[in-house]
Amino acid sequence: MQKDLYEILGVAKTADEKDIKSAYRKLALKYHPDKNKGDKEAEQKFKEINTAYQILSDPQKRKQYDQFGGIPGDAGSGGWGGFQGGFQGGFDGNGGFPFGDGFADLFESFFGGAGGRKRAKKTSGGERGNDIETVVHLTFEEAAFGTTKELEITKPEKCSRCAGKGAEPGTPIVNCKECGGSGEIRQVKNTILGQMVTARTCSACDGLGKVPEKKCSECHGTTRVRGKKRITVKIPSGVDNSTTIRLSGEGESGTFGGMYGDLYVHIDVKASEKFGRKGADIYSDVSIDIPIAVLGGEVDVDTIHGPFKLKIPSGTQSETVFKLTGKGIDKAGSGKGDHFAKVKVEIPRKLSRKQKDLYEELLKE
Repeated sequence: MQKDLYEILGVAKTADEKDIKSAYRKLALKYHPDKNKGDKEAEQKFKEINTAYQILSDPQKRKQYDQFGGIPGDAGSGGWGGFQGGFQGGFDGNGGFPFGDGFADLFESFFGGAGGRKRAKKTSGGERGNDIETVVHLTFEEAAFGTTKELEITKPEKCSRCAGKGAEPGTPIVNCKECGGSGEIRQVKNTILGQMVTARTCSACDGLGKVPEKKCSECHGTTRVRGKKRITVKIPSGVDNSTTIRLSGEGESGTFGGMYGDLYVHIDVKASEKFGRKGADIYSDVSIDIPIAVLGGEVDVDTIHGPFKLKIPSGTQSETVFKLTGKGIDKAGSGKGDHFAKVKVEIPRKLSRKQKDLYEELLKE
């Protein structure tokens, strides 16, 4: 039985686009394969999350899902009248799930205008590439001060041999013989209600209306080839866990000259053993001896900016919190946070004979 897509993302059926996107990003980061290597259950969950998001984030697909239920191409789900079709592609190993237009064409062929949506996109400058995503792992200090990371992404790139046209260099692109250049196949059927015209996207040209006379020997007419690309990501100071950075145009190449998609970089920050963090503020514990707590003095406090001399006034109680102004995280454009040091008065577990005598004398006083 097909799972409810709203339940997969943990949102209500009345959720708006912002709620759906927020829920998706949190779950995608939690179940991303890079964080759950070898965990088949997490990988399956990640696929379900992406499938749910691809449908619910698209107003037209969401409307059809709400009306008919199920997912097209999912056996046994009762998916939208049992039509054949559905998503093209799958998990690509880089955090991206590319989805094709089979889903949209499914409804175009039934409700009319077959091939119109796809052909319109391609003839007006090609079809935009899919967005992809990946996870970058940072240390606590890298997140606090900012850093630069080099990523190697494997994704579909524009074919350099044919320049994204799909034809072997020096050969023309001609009208499709199957559809005569219209991009769709129309059929007329006689019914008891009269003649009925049905139309579907031409499979020979994929709705484009034109095909290479001779397909490119490198991409075989698809206009794209799979390749690796090194991308430099500048991480600004003060980024927090679950932050997402969008790199425009660094996603998959479009087809037939279409624009590139975007790359979404999810930030995962490793917890620090010494410091806690809330926004731009840093928190830590500082141990002091009883004499310093009673008489006052100075202690060294470790901050992300280095050691800091903290003056302890006489009579300081355990759990007292001192504010070190400006010793927190420098968030780009938002000023610096503070460092809050909580004092822990350390009680000695072992005493020398002399120390014990002194404490006993103090007790008598």
